[in-house]
Amino acid sequence: MTTIKDVAKKAGVSITTVSRALNGYPDVNEETRKKIERVAAELGYSPNMAARSLVMKKTKTLGLLISGITRSGVKDNLNYELLCGMNDRAGELNYDLVLFSTTPQKQMIKSYKTLCEERGVDGVIMMGLRLDDPYLQEIVTSPIPCVLIDIPLKGKNVGVVTSDNVNGAKKAINYLIGQGHRKIGMVNGHDQADVSWKRLQGYQEALAEHGIDLDSTWMEDGRFTEIGGMEAAYRMMISHPDLTAIFCASDLMALGVLQALKNLGKKVPEDISVVGYDNITIARYCSPPLTTIGQNIYEMGYQSAQMLIDMLEGRNIQTTLVMNTELIVRKSVQPLK
Repeated sequence: MTTIKDVAKKAGVSITTVSRALNGYPDVNEETRKKIERVAAELGYSPNMAARSLVMKKTKTLGLLISGITRSGVKDNLNYELLCGMNDRAGELNYDLVLFSTTPQKQMIKSYKTLCEERGVDGVIMMGLRLDDPYLQEIVTSPIPCVLIDIPLKGKNVGVVTSDNVNGAKKAINYLIGQGHRKIGMVNGHDQADVSWKRLQGYQEALAEHGIDLDSTWMEDGRFTEIGGMEAAYRMMISHPDLTAIFCASDLMALGVLQALKNLGKKVPEDISVVGYDNITIARYCSPPLTTIGQNIYEMGYQSAQMLIDMLEGRNIQTTLVMNTELIVRKSVQPLK
């Protein structure tokens, strides 16, 4: 088996230089680094990752911690898009990505620090956690770098990647108002999600800016699930059959709303208009194709991995990234006659 000594001998450099070149240290001349990499490839040399992690006290492994993965959310491709972005950027920078999930029951047994140490990760990306999740209290003081997606938490070793959810919601409501709608209901997620509060804020601000009095009974929670959206729409139509449009804080809930309206004999958009949020893949194929607010989910994943690696490698960066959204017009909204 080829050893680091073999690479050093053929490249005409010291073992230390080979080690530092292959481990990405900046004090190695670029021409020398390329020569060493070429020789290592020719000889088929592969570093012993376990030994390297002991020496460097780093595993070059990122953890992705997701809470509450269930089969019921299979239509929602958000997690997959985020994962693809993270995995691509981690791979480009020679990091591995491992997935581990958690539940409130597991968290009572195992702390965040213990979980990370057992998995051997240098840092963690977290998504899907509720604002009351006990791990979030640990993260603030933990020495393990962490990037949170859609959770605005501040800490010495904490970064945040999110979308501009306030303005995203305002784009949806402004569009509906521009189509003549003034009685606009909202199906939100739940009160332990920051995006729920932000999208609610955008909804309220847009109505106020157009002089529309907000009726709090126009709003229902759908728990970010398809069945939750369906149940919310039923309640909304019973209490406010005069609504002409519904804004949903996720496309998955919007799918439930569309089904409920169909069951009630209402046509979309002829009888009532619907706007979603996220631009998941199925949104363009449902009937009618869903007008929605698009987030660049892949890029959010890509940038979260970049931010975490920057933190791990000691770069001086902005640890909060807020990404833009866009209105995607399809067929689920009609001007009010």
